[in-house]
Amino acid sequence: MSTTDMGGLSPRKTFLGHPRGLVILFFTEMWERFSFYGMRAMLTVYLIQHFLFGPEEAQGIYAAYAALVYLMPVIGGLIADKYLGSRKAVIIGAVLLVLGHFTMAFEGTGGRERITIGDTTYAIEVDGRNQDRKLFAVNGAERVEIEVTPEGVKRIGAADTRVPPAQVEPGGAPGAPVAPVTAVDAPAGGFPAFTPVGGYSLDTTRDTQVGEPLLFLALSLIIVGVGFLKANISTVVGALYEENDPRRDGGFTIFYVGINLGSFLATIACSYLGYTYGWAYGFGLAGLGMLAGLLTFILGQPWLEGRGAPPNPEKLAGTKVLGVPLEVVFWIGGLVAVFPTWLLIRRHEIIEAVLPWAAGAIFVAVVGYTVTRLKGTDRSRMLVAQVLIFFSVLFWALFEQAGSSLSLFADQSTAMPSWFNVGYTQSFNPGIIILLGPLVAGLWVALGKRGLEPSTPVKFAAALALVGSGFLLLAWASLNAANVDFRVPLMFLFLTYFLHTVGELFLSPVGLSMVTKLSVERVVGLMMGVWFLSSSVAHIAAGVIAKATATATVAGVVTDPALALQTYASLYNTIGWVGVGVGVLLLAISPVLKKGMAGVN
Repeated sequence: MSTTDMGGLSPRKTFLGHPRGLVILFFTEMWERFSFYGMRAMLTVYLIQHFLFGPEEAQGIYAAYAALVYLMPVIGGLIADKYLGSRKAVIIGAVLLVLGHFTMAFEGTGGRERITIGDTTYAIEVDGRNQDRKLFAVNGAERVEIEVTPEGVKRIGAADTRVPPAQVEPGGAPGAPVAPVTAVDAPAGGFPAFTPVGGYSLDTTRDTQVGEPLLFLALSLIIVGVGFLKANISTVVGALYEENDPRRDGGFTIFYVGINLGSFLATIACSYLGYTYGWAYGFGLAGLGMLAGLLTFILGQPWLEGRGAPPNPEKLAGTKVLGVPLEVVFWIGGLVAVFPTWLLIRRHEIIEAVLPWAAGAIFVAVVGYTVTRLKGTDRSRMLVAQVLIFFSVLFWALFEQAGSSLSLFADQSTAMPSWFNVGYTQSFNPGIIILLGPLVAGLWVALGKRGLEPSTPVKFAAALALVGSGFLLLAWASLNAANVDFRVPLMFLFLTYFLHTVGELFLSPVGLSMVTKLSVERVVGLMMGVWFLSSSVAHIAAGVIAKATATATVAGVVTDPALALQTYASLYNTIGWVGVGVGVLLLAISPVLKKGMAGVN
């Protein structure tokens, strides 16, 4: 540990050459991302398997949730900039996130599905959560393994007679072990060997009294919590460094590693517990991760040395609203905001209908402002920024299939080792970033020294082509490399994530930098809001794409694997060519855009 003098300020302690507060922010963000991505790795599959939402409905819920997660930081950032300061906003957000993640651990009874054949109704039970899960039809003492196919319902093996829990062997003491039950053929009138389509009916009920309301409450707490935390913790990182401090980029790179380290660890640990022992264990571990992040941030306040403080501490401390201190008002406001968010996430179709139009109106207004109020270099740079933001929407709409359709592709159409689970596939992206991120950053530096570094439009074009190529690879594999169970080797899904992640490294790190470099100073905050808003809209578009991959399930198990694989192949082929084609288009117009950037690379 050492000290260094920063621009005439009092000496500040450093750690490995950076302000020691970066250590606190690194671990805070690592644990926050641990909780966020640990939960996300299971969310879509959890909605389908536990609550028995259909794939289309589940992916709509996920899309609305993700859209609001990217929209709320715009509001949270404004509140912090004007009133609270970044540090206080981060604490409010972290508390809400802890509450949200722990609430996710309360599952309720989820969904229940029944099948009726003739005059007999059977409850459908599921054993397991991974790809080896099995369906059973249960009626009293009869429990039969079944398979639901496009042709009908098949009985697999023989029925068994289960001894009621209270029953014991003759002469045995209460609680003594019972003898193993021997499977016998189904008696007359038992579950038939095969029932064709039309000969049975399915009925689904969900826990709408406790489980579902708690689920949406948890998601709402997380959404509002991210709104207070996501943008503001990055602001605190920036506040650790003085203007033009050459260590700033390195500090953000270290911080970015924390994000992906948390994501990588979470998708492994939370998925292992969730799929092996139960969803509550996985979500509970995510909650513990967020609690660790909150405690790290609170206990590490001295190391931040006052950075990220309110813009006007005296005014914040002295202002009251109806006798309530202003800071307390924002704590109350955060909790109150959970309720309208809860209503919106339950009616995700409202978000899907309204957000794109609202975002479009804002975008048109910003373009109109640029054209009518700005001139010369300011106008051309702003227009280029808006064009690139527009293209980024398509990239994120394709890239963010990771949390929805690609998760279900992993579950329904990918061949995995027995020790592997669906959630582990979500570790591919952060793992690749940890390995390749420094290499790509070094590549840009090396090319820059030789005057060969691609311009920002060219990097965006390459990103679009890469994300499109990933889907084309998966579409090809679906048509040419699937096994007899209509599953594609896991390696193809990994390679898809590899191409997508390289595309992310080409676009994501330079995106925010591009906005700050090309925007007019007096509206840079507005443009950052437009950037986040575009990501929010991209998640709505991602949901529309993902829902087009949906095929029927029973108790969370896909009923027609062949149709599921064919549907994925068709859609991924289409969006793959769209991604590549739009990337080529952007590459073609990149010289014009580079000229409009007026000297900014």
